[in-house]
Order: sequence, then structure tokens, then C-alpha cells
Amino acid sequence: MRILVADDDPVSRRLMQGILERNGYEVVLASDGLRACALLTNADAPRLALIDWMMPELDGPAVCREVRRHRSDSYVYIALLTARQSSCDIVEGLEAGADDYLIKPCHPAELKARLLTGRRILSYEDKLIASREDMHYRATHDSLTDLANRASILSELKQAMETSVRRQSDFSVLLCDIDHFKETNDRYGHLVGDHVLEEVARRLRQSIRKTDTVGRYGGEEFLIVLDGCGPEHIGACAEQVRCAINGEKIHSGQYGMEVSVSIGAVTFSGQSTDPTAPTSVEQLLHAADEALYKAKTHGRDRVSIWAPSRAYDTSAPALNSAN
Repeated sequence: MRILVADDDPVSRRLMQGILERNGYEVVLASDGLRACALLTNADAPRLALIDWMMPELDGPAVCREVRRHRSDSYVYIALLTARQSSCDIVEGLEAGADDYLIKPCHPAELKARLLTGRRILSYEDKLIASREDMHYRATHDSLTDLANRASILSELKQAMETSVRRQSDFSVLLCDIDHFKETNDRYGHLVGDHVLEEVARRLRQSIRKTDTVGRYGGEEFLIVLDGCGPEHIGACAEQVRCAINGEKIHSGQYGMEVSVSIGAVTFSGQSTDPTAPTSVEQLLHAADEALYKAKTHGRDRVSIWAPSRAYDTSAPALNSAN
């Protein structure tokens, strides 16, 4: 583990460096308070620090205050090195943000024990952060498909609309529904149906860019937010998604199933002046749902793009035959 030693006395630095390296630490050195502060506030800062109280530029308590003011992402455990032993001095150092203090010269065994305490605290913090991130992930993702859940994808859609209005830009939404999914569940069982959902989710994720977002909207429906996709590209993007699903059979155990999706597509423009265009999340979803209904009534396994006066189908041959 990396540890910073900040001391303006080169002899003290070398002695401390030797003790720490014998105990398995990777030592980073600083000879004044400004350098120590710079090292402890950068992105790759050591998370353990031994700071001498008396140093040029910034003293130990001042370094502690600066680190606490600027570091909010991960904690740095700081022990002050000092010859001061009065209660007032100890209180001053701890109130400045130090976690511990050691009286110079430090006994190697005591130094080792104090640093082990610091490492335990940092380990607890890491576990708490990991637990918090896991809870956040579970709260925002669908447990079966591992996609964004309904609340999360709707939040993404709302943010996309706000960004589009602010930047006067476009984005598009695809509402995808697995065709005849109830029949799949009825014929093969819900375990196979779950596998189909998982595989469709995987293919959807692979068919879009990293800047796009896909979530499970509900049941067998998926919602995709296509960042920066305008009316000139929405048809091609939606067709790419559709083809990614029906490109090959989905295999589950002894079954091989041909699976397709119907897609309702709609573009939102932050600079639109059309009074009939959607202006809210609800209206945008309603438009996508209208287009999806059009795709399903015209034979499924196709894309329909919503327009203020109509939803029109991009799969012209199939549409003509359906009509």
C-alpha cells in the first residue's frame, strides 16, 4: 500500500522510509507542506499519510485542512508527526482533520500498529462504498436482464429531453416489444421465456452505441434512448436493432426459437416549433406507443416511425403485403 511521508528533515524522511519499506509499504516522499498537499489532493493520491507538524510553506494542520476541503471521493488517513504533547496541540491537530498523531521519534512497533488501525478504517470505508454502489446498482437495474429498470430508463429519457431543449439538438426513442412473447411462455414455460428476455436484452445492448441507453420498460417491452439521433438516422438505427434480434434463433435447452421485435420509433427535437410534436415524457412515450401499435397491426417484426399526423412503416414490402 502507498503511503506519503512529508517531513522537511531529510534524515527523518530516510529513517521513516526505511521502516515503512521493511513493513511492505510503497513510500512517496515530500519535503514541504505544499508538495504534500498537492500529492494528497490529486487523483492518484496515497490513502495513508504521515505528516510532520512543522514544515515550510504549509504546516501539518494546514495540510490536513486543505486535504479535507478538497478530497471528497476517497478518504485519506492522516497521522501527524510531532514533538508536541500538550492537550491543546493534540486537539488542534485533530480538529484540523488529522486522524491520529505520533510523538517523534516514533517507535517502529507503535508506528506499525497505528498504521494497521488506519488500514482497517480504510478497508471499512471501501466495503461501505462497495455496498452503497451495489445497492444503487440493484435499485436502478432490472434483476433479470441487467438493463436499466423502468424508473432508471424513464429518468434517462427525462434527462435526454432536458438536454435536447438546452442544446437545441435531437435524440430518438425506440419502444421495442417482443412479438408473440405470451405464446413463447405458454408453449415453452417461463424459464425459457426468461432466457429469451435475457438474450434479447443482450442483443439490444450490443446493437446500440455506448452513448445510447436501453432499459426494460416492462414485461417484454424495452425502451432505447438514442443520443443525438435525428429523423435522418432513426430509420436505419431502428432497423439495425430489429435485425439484431431476428438475425438468428435463440436457443434454450433443446429449443431453438425464432424471435422478433416490433419497434415504435419517435424523434424528439429540442428546436421543434411544430405544435403537435411531443413536449413531455408522457407525450413522447405515447407517440412511441402509437407507432409500436402501428407496427404490430401491420404484421409485426417491423419498425414504424411516428410523425405528427401518422406513424409510418419503414418495412415497405411487408407493409404493402399486409395491406
